[in-house]
Amino acid sequence: MASLKDLKNRIASVKATQKITKAMQMVAAAKLRRAQEAAEASRPYAERMGTVLGNLAAGFEGRDDAPKLMTGTGKDQIHLLLVCTAERGLCGGFNSSIAKLAREHANKLMAEGKTVRIVTVGKKGYDALKRDMGQYVIEKIELRGLKKINFSDTKAVGDLVLKLFNEEQFDVCTLFYAQFQSVISQIPTAKQLIPAVFEAKEEGNADADGSDALYEYEPDEHVILEDLLPRNIAVQIYSAILENAASEQGARMSAMDNATRNAGEMINKLTTTYNRQRQAQITTELIEIIAGAEAL
Repeated sequence: MASLKDLKNRIASVKATQKITKAMQMVAAAKLRRAQEAAEASRPYAERMGTVLGNLAAGFEGRDDAPKLMTGTGKDQIHLLLVCTAERGLCGGFNSSIAKLAREHANKLMAEGKTVRIVTVGKKGYDALKRDMGQYVIEKIELRGLKKINFSDTKAVGDLVLKLFNEEQFDVCTLFYAQFQSVISQIPTAKQLIPAVFEAKEEGNADADGSDALYEYEPDEHVILEDLLPRNIAVQIYSAILENAASEQGARMSAMDNATRNAGEMINKLTTTYNRQRQAQITTELIEIIAGAEAL
């Protein structure tokens, strides 16, 4: 059984840890609001760009002059997995859930005889995958030094993906990230970037502005696609990283709240044990004193 001094030291240690987790929870709560606003602000632009590209791409189905980013290389052998995670831990299962989804997808592809290559964005993604998937990682990108993620920062990731595609180092690219829903819900998501996949708009459905208008594009639709498809890659990556940022803070806030509660429960249990042991020690000392007095 631990001594009173050991119990007292442990209680002090847990209280210090509780203060740290409480402070981290408050910091995450403050960062979450800004990160959530940024993620939600990026969604309409990304969705609208997808709608425009989907309408344009519909006219190129089956055509030989369709942009390569839309049709792909014509093969399905080499797959690039772009795994986006956080730079830091202490956020529950946020990073591990994204890595798990990517690992399962990679194992499924390799079981089918496909070749897998991985690019990680975020330190924790590489840390989670390096043990069993390290040999497939061709590039690891860290954004640790950036206080605020801007589009120009993530465009470099998009440029790398396009460079690898133009060098024919992969046929299909899939993006992995966590879509923010709420503080307690972040959904690991896989989205195919190349060849580009757009949700087909049903005939007769209205656009986001409530109209069924038909658009004429200037300049030529092919020229527009050649410009927008590469930009869409960077936009989707930027949107995914913003979703990750909000998900990370939400997961950290929830994890630190649980840690603070657990520390409180542990302090109560240790305090009860300390008081009982101290009471037993006092009782023993009183018995010894009384026994000694009676002996005299």
